[in-house]
Amino acid sequence: MKLNESIKKTVQETFQKIKTQASELWQGTREGDAPCILVGTATCGRASGSFEVFKAFKEEITKHNLNAHVIPVGCMGHCYAEPLVAVRKPGLPSILYGNVSPPVASTIVKHFLRDDNLLPELMLAALEPNDFLPSIADFPRFALETRTILRDFGIIDPENIMDYIARGGYEGLSVALQRDQEAIIAQVLASGLRGLGGAGFLTGKKWDICFKADANKKYVVCNADEGDPGSFSDRAVIESSPHQVLEGLIIAGYAISASEGYVYIRNEYPLAVKRMKTALQQARDSGLLGKRILGSDYDLDIKVFEGSGAFVCGEETGLIHSLEGKRGMPRHRPPYPALSGLKGAPTLIDNVKTLANIPFITLDSAQAFAALGTEQSKGTAIFSIAGKINNTGLVEVAMGTTLKKLVFDICGGIPKGKKFKAIQIGGPSGGCLSHDFLNTPIDFDSLKEVGSMMGSGGMVVLDEDDCMVDVARYFLDFTQKESCGKCTFCRIGTKQMLLILQDITEGKGNPEDIEVLLDLAEAVHQGSLCGLGKTAPNPILTTLRFFRDEYEAHIAEKQCPAKMCRKLISYYILPEKCERSCEVCVGSCPTEAIYTAKRRIKAIDQEKCVKCGACLDVCPPQYSAVVKFSPADSVPPAPEKLGEEK
Repeated sequence: MKLNESIKKTVQETFQKIKTQASELWQGTREGDAPCILVGTATCGRASGSFEVFKAFKEEITKHNLNAHVIPVGCMGHCYAEPLVAVRKPGLPSILYGNVSPPVASTIVKHFLRDDNLLPELMLAALEPNDFLPSIADFPRFALETRTILRDFGIIDPENIMDYIARGGYEGLSVALQRDQEAIIAQVLASGLRGLGGAGFLTGKKWDICFKADANKKYVVCNADEGDPGSFSDRAVIESSPHQVLEGLIIAGYAISASEGYVYIRNEYPLAVKRMKTALQQARDSGLLGKRILGSDYDLDIKVFEGSGAFVCGEETGLIHSLEGKRGMPRHRPPYPALSGLKGAPTLIDNVKTLANIPFITLDSAQAFAALGTEQSKGTAIFSIAGKINNTGLVEVAMGTTLKKLVFDICGGIPKGKKFKAIQIGGPSGGCLSHDFLNTPIDFDSLKEVGSMMGSGGMVVLDEDDCMVDVARYFLDFTQKESCGKCTFCRIGTKQMLLILQDITEGKGNPEDIEVLLDLAEAVHQGSLCGLGKTAPNPILTTLRFFRDEYEAHIAEKQCPAKMCRKLISYYILPEKCERSCEVCVGSCPTEAIYTAKRRIKAIDQEKCVKCGACLDVCPPQYSAVVKFSPADSVPPAPEKLGEEK
């Protein structure tokens, strides 16, 4: 695509007008004399009641006749503290409040906004004021992160394009449209950016292949089909900064001369779908998408395509089949989609987080990006942290950060004083790493060396109460159900491995099962076509490698060391600890298995008990009367039922 100075000048002037307008709007709502309240309204916030909190702030401000702005923002990453609210009042520190309820919102308005009482007893953090609101980068946890993709999360309104532009958004697109395509691709190559969807292929190399493909029609696609259990980073990125992803997609489209594009989002993400559709319309209305983008000669149309939720559609050739209206099933490669993809045309497919990095690279230079991370893994990694961890949520760290720093320093370690046992990285196709690997750097190659993978950015932390055999069974159950069935090894091999694991967790395992699992795992890896099948055995391989003793205990001793497998445990109530007047366990039991015995203590009818663990969950900690027994334990006799009283 040829450029001339006239087009460059038009692009620059057109964007400058939009930027000036956005800056004026930002100053009016964020940097003026009126207080500003930012309420997190991503899915995590909504699930915790942020809608009600947002409404309460509005009502209370009107009630007290105050001048203040209440603005919905995205996810700040602190999902454990939702609903999360940041409040800035001129002349005072910005305050971050966690677990805000409507009554707390009313209190904040009355005591902070009206009377200057910062309410320290309700604070999550006090933040130093700066030019923007709030200066969340000063929050201690954020000081341990390296936020590039997440830099605007919790600051901008995801459904207001002017907020994004005021913070530097779409300037990268403006710069890109004033350059030759070869220069843009060279910059992405120089940055060292690797695909953050799991494969880790060099992004610039893929772009270069697609750019050089000789074709009249090319496509560009954002892969937002995030389906890993425990992973929500792609969803959070779209819900919190959709224009950032869209800008990266438009730059990618320009770089390879694509005329049509898609954002492929699973329909289980309704808020992400809504916000991306809103972003597309706002970009069109602002001249940032469609015909002659920013006055240039470049045309690009992008649509949202809602996937039906098949895990295999996260694989790029399966995604292409779905886009074409076919059943989502992978195909042989080569040819790769960059040469022959959607409708046989060259198709560039990149992950959400990969594309979200592009504006930063285009605007702030490839060298700035390459300075982050390690020699072979540049930039940052975003992880959604779930499981047995104090501070669940979204975290962005420089590549090379150790697992130990992420789990204990950034996310607060394991709750209730429990011991760390393992961490599952990379979703169901990843691996479970034991305590011995906490000093492993987080990057593509280091994780692969120890049997795991980056995957799409999901991490599940496990503690001493988790059974690793059952964890392997859980993840394999997911991948087996999500197999498209095309490959015999994947379709039948994963099923046979799952049946063996089920037998082991039920005390029906045989000594030869371990070797059979290893043989099947190798066969499934070698005989499967796509990444889903090839990596499906990873949870089995890593748990056998690091926790083989648990498999042997299930098989040889018929007991679960973690006392987690239902078929290998029983629940009992200790008479000496049971508080006779307490009835909470009785009300919690779904099968009415708990009865009153002599001396009015409670007991469990083992024939009725379904081992759901509800009684253990509700038993007051000061009593701790409900305990789990394994077959090897000395089981107490069942107390006699209390006779009918006259």
